[in-house]
Amino acid sequence: MPHTNSAAKRSRQYEKRRLYNRAYKKGIKDLVKDVLAASKAGGADLEKAALAAVKKLDKAAARRVIHPNKAARKKAQIAALLAKSKSGGTA
Repeated sequence: MPHTNSAAKRSRQYEKRRLYNRAYKKGIKDLVKDVLAASKAGGADLEKAALAAVKKLDKAAARRVIHPNKAARKKAQIAALLAKSKSGGTA
């Protein structure tokens, strides 16, 4: 248990941020999974899912929920999936 009021407040803030970050990361993972599922299905909703995932990744990186390099890496993977599906290759 924290000894001072400021330490108690800091503890509350950390917990609040931790829960927010976990929920945000879960949302990112779900959107990336949607992109992978859409690429396997070969549907027309792949581009829509990719745009939603990229948007979420950009916002997460801007808010420092995830590292910007991780967001860039995931976006590159999604772009490669899109390019592969447009060229007619199987994902």
